[in-house]
Amino acid sequence: MSHNTFGHLFRVTTFGESHGPALGCVVDGCPPLIPLVETDIQAFLDKRRPGQSRFTTQRREPDAVKILSGVFVEERTGRQVTTGTPIALMIENVDQRSKDYSDIKDKYRPGHADFTYDLKYGIRDYRGGGRSSARETAARVAAGAVARRVIPEVSIRGALVQMGPHRIDRTNWDWAEVDNNPFFCPDAKAAAFFADYLDGIRKDGSSIGAVIEIVAEGVPPGWGAPVYGKLDAELAAALMSVNAVKGVEIGAGFAAAELFGKANADEIRFGNDGKPLFLSNNAGGILGGISTGQPVVARFAVKPTSSILQPRATIDRHGHETEIETKGRHDPCVGIRAVPVGEAMVACVLADAFLRHRGQIGEGRAWPFPI
Repeated sequence: MSHNTFGHLFRVTTFGESHGPALGCVVDGCPPLIPLVETDIQAFLDKRRPGQSRFTTQRREPDAVKILSGVFVEERTGRQVTTGTPIALMIENVDQRSKDYSDIKDKYRPGHADFTYDLKYGIRDYRGGGRSSARETAARVAAGAVARRVIPEVSIRGALVQMGPHRIDRTNWDWAEVDNNPFFCPDAKAAAFFADYLDGIRKDGSSIGAVIEIVAEGVPPGWGAPVYGKLDAELAAALMSVNAVKGVEIGAGFAAAELFGKANADEIRFGNDGKPLFLSNNAGGILGGISTGQPVVARFAVKPTSSILQPRATIDRHGHETEIETKGRHDPCVGIRAVPVGEAMVACVLADAFLRHRGQIGEGRAWPFPI
């Protein structure tokens, strides 16, 4: 299986399966002399870690990361820093229950990658889906933690803004509230509703989708490149590569189709500091594939978890029609734990954009106004 690597200068290769001994990643292209220890990475893995509430899979994985290479203790400062060589990160699997999948080893779960993996490769790891499992995203979160160290001036935050048909009230948006509920939801009232709503879905043996919004603040103007290196295109590709994601939008996104030109255009004036000031941000901080200096805003839609307890019609690899009920431990709304994954993918894309911009433009910038 190829295509396990993404990025250009900041490149990430992930490895491992859901029920294998371990998974992880190799980060190549990270600049040297950046302080990096395991706790810098662990904090973000803990946000994604399963089994933290009744609203996620009860698989108990500590997701403890180990740095295997690419760091060294600097003698002058005593700090552990990156060396500029590949950074290998490993996360052991300690709570696999492969027997939960023995009944479906020859059946294809509707909505899952079982059918296409078997069709393409002639073999598939039925234990939790192998490489197609969302367990693989733990490695992405680890890589994203490294990416954040490359661009420390950029703040990247994510939030769940919709579950099923129910949207948050944006007038209640409070970033501090994201850490106060198990949904990463910025609206306390909506979070309380989601708790009852998802309890009903979970008890019914079903699942539901969600929409996640990622906001990156502190991105300077100039990152990204026309025509085939557009920052919004890179973000869309990265987010679409996440398990169960079926749609991505930047800024106003699909809602822009409902706007007239004047309403959609982000008009510009000068602020009191003499710097350009956009009066709105329908573009999501990106024009012509290049960042404007405004917050970069992306949203992505996550479909309902395909592994559910309710029976569904399917076929098996021997040519028979049958039914399937998926046992085991699964997220009733996989979109919840997609929040830190989305943050990580945006971090990796932005770190890559920073390095590519620096490689082409350097530290200078041809710009007539102070920014």
